[in-house]
Amino acid sequence: MKLLKVLVVIAAVAFAGKVQAQDLKFGHINIQQMVSELPDKIAADQELQSEATKLQEQLQVMQQDLQGKYNDYMAQRDSLPDLIRATKEKEIQDYEQRMQQYSQMAQQTLGQKEQQLLQPIIVRVQKAIEEVGQEQGLVYIFDISTQVVVYHSDKSVDCAPLVKAKLGVQ
Repeated sequence: MKLLKVLVVIAAVAFAGKVQAQDLKFGHINIQQMVSELPDKIAADQELQSEATKLQEQLQVMQQDLQGKYNDYMAQRDSLPDLIRATKEKEIQDYEQRMQQYSQMAQQTLGQKEQQLLQPIIVRVQKAIEEVGQEQGLVYIFDISTQVVVYHSDKSVDCAPLVKAKLGVQ
């Protein structure tokens, strides 16, 4: 009799778990692809590219100045006194170091600008994903662009169209 009660409890728990597991809904989305297609992201990329072009142009001007200093130095090197030659060599080395510092600062500036431009987009997308998840009654929405999800079935809901609609994008 005790064995029968245990079997009934086990069957009830197994049945309840099976019914509950069937009610679970999962979704997936390729966030990288979706974000890359957003008009805000495209505009941010254009602004970032414009900033990068300005910084690159300044670096090219500096490179031309350095090349001019180097050419002048090489043309006069043999006729210059040792002190002036050493001074000009030091100027060229200092200028090269300033160029390297400028290049590093430009990279940092671009990284900060990219973060500044993308952060609001990412926040909006995350909010839209959360809203879609709640509206659709999904337990999880997996980002398939990260390659962490190794499998998703046809039963998984593709949330990209729903999130795009939430963002007002076609």
